[in-house]
Amino acid sequence: MERLRESLHEAPIIDKGGYEYLVHPISNGVPMLDPALLREVVVGIVRNADLDVDKIVAPEAMGIHVATALSLQTDVPLVVIRKREYGLPEEVSLEKSTGYSSSEMYINDIEDGDRVLIVDDLLSTGGTLAAITEALDDIGADVADIVVVLNKVGESALDDTDYEATSLLDITVEDGEVTVH
Repeated sequence: MERLRESLHEAPIIDKGGYEYLVHPISNGVPMLDPALLREVVVGIVRNADLDVDKIVAPEAMGIHVATALSLQTDVPLVVIRKREYGLPEEVSLEKSTGYSSSEMYINDIEDGDRVLIVDDLLSTGGTLAAITEALDDIGADVADIVVVLNKVGESALDDTDYEATSLLDITVEDGEVTVH
């Protein structure tokens, strides 16, 4: 995870109303994402995730590139939880709230009994992952594992669920600096 560590120290941090927001290629697509960094992240996920699953699930938008690369590497199909309603049969909606926004998301192509791996770029407030796990539970899916690239250390909404996320790196963002733990 050397490339990932180095990239964190180069990433800008912006203030979003008192919330220190890390702008990083993996979590924002800005600055430009180096293929070697993405490859390192996918190898890290492969080494840490339960891949005995039917589907990889990733929320739109910034989990998509990581999950797509993982799907290509593992041949496990990918389901994207979308921010847009399509009105397809069996579509399930969920309400997610994060530290800086709330919105609705939509799940298609997950069925009762599906064994899934949830992949995302960043666990910060946990609102997105908590909402996704609740919706997947309601569908009857088996959440085998949750893997995030970065985990901002601290309390999150995921703590109020029965799930834990594995992270490639744990970080804190404070006073305009990133600390890797």
